[in-house]
Amino acid sequence: MHPRRLIALAIAAGLGLSACLGTTGSGSGTTPPTPPINSVAVAYDISGRGDGGFNDIAYNGAKQAADELGLELIEVTAKLDDTDDDRAERLRLLAERGYDAIIAVGFTYAVPMQTVAAEFPLVRFAIVDDGTVTGPNVRGILFAEHEGSFLVGAAAGLWTQTDQVGFIGAVQIPLIQKFEAGFAAGARQANPDVEVQATYLSQPPDYSGFGDPPHGREAALGMYDNGVDVIFAAAGGSGAGVHEAAAASGSWSIGVDADEYRLAPEAVRDHILTSMLKNANVGTYEFLVSVANMTFTPGVVTYGLANGGVGYATSGGFVDDIAAELDAYAAGIVAGEITVPETP
Repeated sequence: MHPRRLIALAIAAGLGLSACLGTTGSGSGTTPPTPPINSVAVAYDISGRGDGGFNDIAYNGAKQAADELGLELIEVTAKLDDTDDDRAERLRLLAERGYDAIIAVGFTYAVPMQTVAAEFPLVRFAIVDDGTVTGPNVRGILFAEHEGSFLVGAAAGLWTQTDQVGFIGAVQIPLIQKFEAGFAAGARQANPDVEVQATYLSQPPDYSGFGDPPHGREAALGMYDNGVDVIFAAAGGSGAGVHEAAAASGSWSIGVDADEYRLAPEAVRDHILTSMLKNANVGTYEFLVSVANMTFTPGVVTYGLANGGVGYATSGGFVDDIAAELDAYAAGIVAGEITVPETP
């Protein structure tokens, strides 16, 4: 077996490999030449790959690039109780073992990546959902979540029969508040009579709101009991509970990141109106291609409606009758005729 493959298997198995073989150095402030790229690594946020959500979407872009370019691809996953030191060691281990490009999924990798990227100036790093990490070898991949959320908010505003719609966020942090802001603006643009109820499942530094379906279900049932008939859940795994509540109450929910109609159990599928699509695959794919083509540039790239980064899902056919209106809103946003707020 090829030595690099042995190393990849060891990392994937979580073995305690020593961190003493890397080539380190400090950044010079200019982008060093890109070395040949042979292998890439994806470090996932909590929950890893397999649920069809955001981690999977980021992986899909990396996998597409790896397949097209003939690259080795390794995957590693964070643990719920990880510290910044744990995440830094994960990134450091991948860099020391020869991975030429490393993608970290999630803003929790920001502080660790700032440290590790400076230690390995010839490795190209990308972080999804964060734009704070700086360095000549770092790409921040951000999304205009508020733009996509505006469209599903407009769908909710057009669809509601009670003029009451809801937003459930995982954790009250600026990233998730972008979803709320866009959703509320879209709902009110489409339906000036609509009222928007909003709640969050946890407060930082408690991030349990991303993975608590029972809490999501409870919060949603409370909203439905309070007159809401459509809820947008930007709540990670907790969104499954919101979909369950929608089905149980005969109401509607809206998914996030992926097309949740295609992923949800059949029992709840017909209550998912649409989903706000967050196409992380576009960012991870373009990052790896740029490294391979020696066109990599550091800094933040934001993916919105104009460049395919966000959108809305049409599975189930529930929004077919209003798709023309939603597309007109999207065109207005791209043209600069509609300004979508990023804060509630």
